[in-house]
Amino acid sequence: MATAVVEERQLLKSLRWWDGFTIAMCNPGFLFGSLGFTLGIFGVWGSVILWGISAIIGWILTWIYVEPAMMFPEKSGGISVYANEAWRKYTTFVGPVAAFGYWIGWSVVLSIFGKIIGDLVEARWFPHTTFTVWDGVVHLSLSSFIAIGVIIAVWAFNIFGIRPFKGFTYVTAGLLTVALIGLIILPFATGHWHSSNVKATFTGPWGGTKQAFVYLFILAWSAWAAEVCATFAPEYKTKQDARIALRSSAAFVVGVFILVPFALGGVTGVPATATQEGQFYSSAFQTVAGHTVGTFFLICLLASLVLSMSSSTADGGRALYGISKAGMTIKQLGVLNRFHVPGRAMTVDLVVNVLLVLFISSNLAILYMSNIGYVLCHLLAVSGFLLLRKDRPNWPRPVRLGTVWVWVAGFMTVLVAFLLIVGAGAPHLNGYGTWGDFAIGVGVLVGSVLLFIFRRVVQDKEHVHFREAIPQTPEEEAALLGIETTPPAALPA
Repeated sequence: MATAVVEERQLLKSLRWWDGFTIAMCNPGFLFGSLGFTLGIFGVWGSVILWGISAIIGWILTWIYVEPAMMFPEKSGGISVYANEAWRKYTTFVGPVAAFGYWIGWSVVLSIFGKIIGDLVEARWFPHTTFTVWDGVVHLSLSSFIAIGVIIAVWAFNIFGIRPFKGFTYVTAGLLTVALIGLIILPFATGHWHSSNVKATFTGPWGGTKQAFVYLFILAWSAWAAEVCATFAPEYKTKQDARIALRSSAAFVVGVFILVPFALGGVTGVPATATQEGQFYSSAFQTVAGHTVGTFFLICLLASLVLSMSSSTADGGRALYGISKAGMTIKQLGVLNRFHVPGRAMTVDLVVNVLLVLFISSNLAILYMSNIGYVLCHLLAVSGFLLLRKDRPNWPRPVRLGTVWVWVAGFMTVLVAFLLIVGAGAPHLNGYGTWGDFAIGVGVLVGSVLLFIFRRVVQDKEHVHFREAIPQTPEEEAALLGIETTPPAALPA
């Protein structure tokens, strides 16, 4: 007998486009995670070029994602869900791989920015603290414990629902705006910007371009992240809110990611290797604005990093929730708490990031490891745009991009695949990644497939099928979902 299932808790439709834009203002914070590395390796002009190119790639990808976001406005999980919808006709394994790749890319923001916050606080207010605790892998300092404390605080705040999250986002976004003004305008207004600091250095294999491609792979974590607005699609009040949020946030990222490296780099020049993980921002603010005002701007920067962490745990939690609801991982993650947010999924983020702080010392190593899955997810999503055009011509598209965007998506598929192959295949060129980090990144993707098989075989009592028939209209999909005892039809392998 067929049984109807009533979902007692749903994600609340409480967001407008400006809420999505504000959430996406975490993206400028991502810039601070690896700007010091690019300044140290490529110089100021080199950094401006790389960050600008990466942001433009992210803008183009985000513009493409508007169409599938409008096709599936009720599905939580962002671009990984679009990849699954496009590819499951050909293989059901793309869904869990894309979803976990997307999740790990967003999840590690907590550990990276927690560590940067710890470094900045220690450098500014506890510069003489020298104690460390050896955990068998990493020497944990005061900054490590500050990082863990901030991660726990951000998790605790997010599990109480979208309303307090929205209010917190507006406050920290305002402080981020102040920090950006300080970084972009004050260097020129105070006369601390010097053209002698603005240089470019490209050296190494392929005339220096191979290392540049490796860093375009690394920077994808920061510059392609405006797609976060799509993850909240079920929570926007109207479909147009999602479209406007995606396009406006991507354009904002392009401007900031060009101006900040140019302005800040003209003050700092090439930072010392020891300060490339974030500590040099403190001295830059002191140089530009003096001790008191510089400290205020530093506090604004710290608030912006907390905003990035908060948006990331909200996004990562919804990604895990979305793939669980789609049947791609264990059922336990597809549960909302009494505040209508995926508290269990966010708790997984909490545990993973505390472990990263405890056992991986370099932020760039974490970035390299996580980007393997994140860039792969983009590859599957942008190629999925082409498959959706071919395989679901009758599916409603409230926003339908022009024919030229099909060719653009084809080019972007090739470009993203190239950056993934070169970037993931040369961990030594970023100076911090190792083949061990590569193995961890690939291991996350392998684990996603194992959890998918467990869900299908053990929890859903189904046979694993490698391909699925896809509905041609939302009505067909609703009919399939309404019959819980009948699994999706399997195509011949």
